[in-house]
Amino acid sequence: MKDGTETISQDPLKKRNHMPATLSSEIFGFLQDLALNNNREWFTEHKHRYTGSQQNIIAFLEDLIREMSGFDKELAKIDAKKSLFRIYRDTRFSKDKIPYKTNFGASLGMGKGSQKGGYYLHLEPGKSFIAGGIYMPEPCVLKELRKEISLYAGDFLALINNKEFKKHFPELDQEDKLKKIPQGFEKDDPMAEYLKLKNFIVVYDLKDEEVLDENAVENLTQIFKLMKPLNDFLNTPLLQG
Repeated sequence: MKDGTETISQDPLKKRNHMPATLSSEIFGFLQDLALNNNREWFTEHKHRYTGSQQNIIAFLEDLIREMSGFDKELAKIDAKKSLFRIYRDTRFSKDKIPYKTNFGASLGMGKGSQKGGYYLHLEPGKSFIAGGIYMPEPCVLKELRKEISLYAGDFLALINNKEFKKHFPELDQEDKLKKIPQGFEKDDPMAEYLKLKNFIVVYDLKDEEVLDENAVENLTQIFKLMKPLNDFLNTPLLQG
């Protein structure tokens, strides 16, 4: 600020005196009610609940980003408010005309078509989770990732078979996995099953009580930190390119 004053959230030296934000159960209450009343009339009448939930999540994300920046400095560049996805659905080209999402999602450097490894937070009653890696990369990026895995198989296997990593993330996401090895790779490549993947992400499911825990910022940060080696591996060929 121009007058030289700073808030606690702006000054990392005051971090130790700052109590991290916690998520309110009202967030889940709002989402549950929205799922039962997914129409514009109800939403307009209860928009104050949405706004309150949104502000609560942004405050939580600010603290989460600050904490995660301790192991990934790139995250310090992320704006908490901008990282939170809109709740409004784009129904222009969809047969499903329900106007609102029934979850809150935040991209901490990860999104569809990402060109770089990142993190993601998903809040939904009974279905919350966090994720890390690269989701649905563009074809040119996907090819580079597959080449890296094939060339440095030992490093990749050591990473995903690490005891703590394996404990939290038993396997990489299998969504839309190819049935045959992609063109340009040998059929007998020992990494064939990994080369068939279209996403390179890991997911950790969260119970509602874990999300609402007073130590959620610290607890989630520790799990996100386990994803960092995967992001580093995936980012290597992309940063070099």
